[in-house]
Amino acid sequence: MTDERPSDPVEPADLVPDDGPTDAHAEPDSDVEPAEPADEPDAVTSAGEPADESAGDEPVSESAQSAADDADDAITREVVPAAGPAADDHPATDDVPEPIGPETIEPEQFDREAVSPTPIPGGAFPTVPQLDPADDTWWRSAIFYQIYPRSFSDLDGDGVGDLAGVIDKLGYLELLGIDALWLSPIMRSPMADHGYDVSDPRDIDPLFGDLEDFDDLIAEAHDRDIRVTMDLVPNHTSDQHEWFTAALAAGPGSPERGRYIFRDGIGEGGDEPPNNWHSVFGGPAWTRVTESDGTPGQWYLHIFAAEQPDLNWENPEVWDDLETTLRFWLDRGVDGFRIDVAHGMAKPEDLPDMDLESTRLLQNDDDDPRFNNYAVHDIHRKIRAVLDEYPGAANVGEIWVEDNERFAEYLRPDELHLGFNFRLAKAAFDADEIRDAIENSLDAVVSVAGTPTWTLSNHDVEREVTRYGRPVGDTDARPDLELGIARARAMALVELALPGSVFIYNGAELGLPNVDLPDEVLQDPVWERSGHTERGRDGCRVPLPWEGNEPPFGFSSSSQTWLPLPESWSRFTVETELEDITSTLSLYRQAIDLRSERPEFAGTQVEWYGAPEGCLAFRRSEGRLICALNASDAPVPLPHGELLLVSAPLVDGHLAPNAAAWLV
Repeated sequence: MTDERPSDPVEPADLVPDDGPTDAHAEPDSDVEPAEPADEPDAVTSAGEPADESAGDEPVSESAQSAADDADDAITREVVPAAGPAADDHPATDDVPEPIGPETIEPEQFDREAVSPTPIPGGAFPTVPQLDPADDTWWRSAIFYQIYPRSFSDLDGDGVGDLAGVIDKLGYLELLGIDALWLSPIMRSPMADHGYDVSDPRDIDPLFGDLEDFDDLIAEAHDRDIRVTMDLVPNHTSDQHEWFTAALAAGPGSPERGRYIFRDGIGEGGDEPPNNWHSVFGGPAWTRVTESDGTPGQWYLHIFAAEQPDLNWENPEVWDDLETTLRFWLDRGVDGFRIDVAHGMAKPEDLPDMDLESTRLLQNDDDDPRFNNYAVHDIHRKIRAVLDEYPGAANVGEIWVEDNERFAEYLRPDELHLGFNFRLAKAAFDADEIRDAIENSLDAVVSVAGTPTWTLSNHDVEREVTRYGRPVGDTDARPDLELGIARARAMALVELALPGSVFIYNGAELGLPNVDLPDEVLQDPVWERSGHTERGRDGCRVPLPWEGNEPPFGFSSSSQTWLPLPESWSRFTVETELEDITSTLSLYRQAIDLRSERPEFAGTQVEWYGAPEGCLAFRRSEGRLICALNASDAPVPLPHGELLLVSAPLVDGHLAPNAAAWLV
């Protein structure tokens, strides 16, 4: 690819095709004409309404027009499977079946035994197939919706989200149009790191429900043509896991300790840790144990919290146990896994010291010996071999690796199906940064014919509304909420216009910002381990608002939710946004529907257009969809084409600042 930018567009204010492709490796059609100022081009707003009286005849996606009609049906506390489309039928959004209605199966009609695994002698379960074993490429263009279970929907009234709450909202997710769920950890855990400290990888934590609830979720999600993927945490366990308890009791040199990374200390009496590694959460990555005789003993490694001891992946027992876990969930019908710390697990044999000058909380670089050691690829090959026995299953890895060549190694045909690339989420709202992130992400997978992934936020990342609400380059400024919402809407169209798979973090479709929580309610271990200097990630994990005018906005029947919802969130409830055809939720619904239905979204590459200062535009190489982004402070003319969708109303026929548009 070439990194050159067109230095002299045909007209300074116009969006025009580049003279040649960049990373697309393909020439744009010669018949694409530079854009010229139009005589008041018809504008389609994000609401699906004409921007002026003359635009009334413009063909418009009608999906948002049905939002108000669906509002009462999408928000429900009945647990019922909807009479949805067939597996291969993806209706236009305005034809999405109502989740609750006269034709819906009532609860008493639902035969649990017909769809849920039934115990057989010995406690085993019959195999439940993945949603569609015949489709082994679904993940290449899927829209995943990440559910942070604690914060999605609470049906049992304890103030914490649960699996019954997820089942209760499947009608909403079907209405949104997503293809697959990604459930953050729901396995049994003491919750030192909100589920990423697993004490039993083959059970559901009672906080979220039980295995019967999980089986119901699989069955009912599949009934709605929605796949279910779940978090897998293979780098470490909880310190309450039976293996670690046995390791503490067994003593130095025992097989039990051989499952983890125990080392003798250095210095007089072994009082110093084995090396200088720091925890990602702050403080040392080693904790010293007291032996059974009461004397100070060995040290164990924990790259994260002390309650999360790292497993020793050189011990074959560790893989054997993970394989059992993989098959346990796949046999229940899980459609795949998101692998936590997929660049972790393997450690260098000599555990060399790290460069502490470049160490940051919750971050690592490519020279960090704690991560990205080559032996990790053998682990991923073993995982892939198991998944290949379950047609239709796929996995995605959390890979914090900057070098494209090293990143691509994780996506070879016998390793991960997908790898999270966080460049777009880290890019500021700046046209050059955004283009660089897109080009780099596409380039990162081309050597292995991989599929790019896109996300703007997740449970570890500040929400995009808050990030984009600050001036570029000033991370300490107080965010401008309205500016952040406008920019987040524009970036949603950019993200959904790109080839590959998209991951939407729950609440992004509502335009939720981060919440500035009071100190006394913070729960992220980063807060304590940093000595109260880093506030951690709780601000992006606040529960979702569903309905009503005051907290907890239908999230729970309890007013004491695990994190408090701000009173100002009444404008962001699902109920409110479904009734507003100009809302961020309505924009997401339209965009997802168009992406699913329109042939213009075909192809795996993009071609870049020349653009004025502060703008960018690209075209899908096969389907010819055009996406234009105006990150500048002034309106700009659009490229030629029929306007399909915009994130904000046009200004005198021009693309508004902090807005994006789709054209065909």
